[in-house]
Amino acid sequence: MKLEIVLITGMSGSGKSVALHALEDAGYYCVDNLPPELLMSFVRLEQTQGAKKVAIAVDVRSAASLPLVPQDIASLRKQGVAFQSLFLDAATDTLVQRYSETRRKHPLSRSTQLDQQHALVEAIELERELLSDLRELAHVIDTSIIRPSQLQGYIKSLIAAPEGQLTLVFESFAFKRGIPVDADYVFDVRMLPNPHYEADLRHQTGRDAPVATFLRQSPEVAEMFGDIEAFLSRWLERLARDHRSYVTVAIGCTGGQHRSVYLVEQLAAAFRKRWVTLKRHRELDARGSYHPPADSTFGATIF
Repeated sequence: MKLEIVLITGMSGSGKSVALHALEDAGYYCVDNLPPELLMSFVRLEQTQGAKKVAIAVDVRSAASLPLVPQDIASLRKQGVAFQSLFLDAATDTLVQRYSETRRKHPLSRSTQLDQQHALVEAIELERELLSDLRELAHVIDTSIIRPSQLQGYIKSLIAAPEGQLTLVFESFAFKRGIPVDADYVFDVRMLPNPHYEADLRHQTGRDAPVATFLRQSPEVAEMFGDIEAFLSRWLERLARDHRSYVTVAIGCTGGQHRSVYLVEQLAAAFRKRWVTLKRHRELDARGSYHPPADSTFGATIF
């Protein structure tokens, strides 16, 4: 069995420690903040010791040597190493809130002349610029409004996907809570008939049979499904030939409960025969049973 490596990169405060914990639970040997100069030597060491699963976190604290990472990734893949790269991201406002709640200092914060929040925003934008090349090479996960338990679940589902195949991630969301920053394609379905205005359906979701029946009877819903299916069917083969590992398709409606959920379920079922598919329901998943400890904030937990 060849060595499997998961590289975790991303914005400070986006949840890299949570991701590493999920990988550790999945049997990976995890190393945090490995200097990129040591990446190749570390991999060779793990290979000689017979390691099978390794997770490595690299972040902006190694800013000067980050340009080494893309070439090292290419070299390792040529050597036959199974390599996945995941990039954790979040909206700037969310990151500012998390830093405010935890009172931690951003690794790039150095200004004493600007007010604290202004300096933090500047540090976050600089970090985005420094990490942009790594983001382009990775599958992006938006952690802006998800709980740590959701993130752990997302990580475990991604690493379980078969290597070397394009994986389709279908995600429902609510426009009123923002567009996922990890989406490759976004489809707006707010113009479709809304079950929210049917009293018997309002408190159900697109996974429930009565809501599905309501939407299935709408010609507009069928037409939207057909258009999205045709678009993806046309371009997925080309994306796969371009060596894409993941493609995230986000379907949004007003509340992220009915129309977008239904279409994600239907699209995942339609493409499952040809591609590896994963489903996420951002707003529904956020209702899960996870509760932060009484003495911690959401921001502190996601770090």
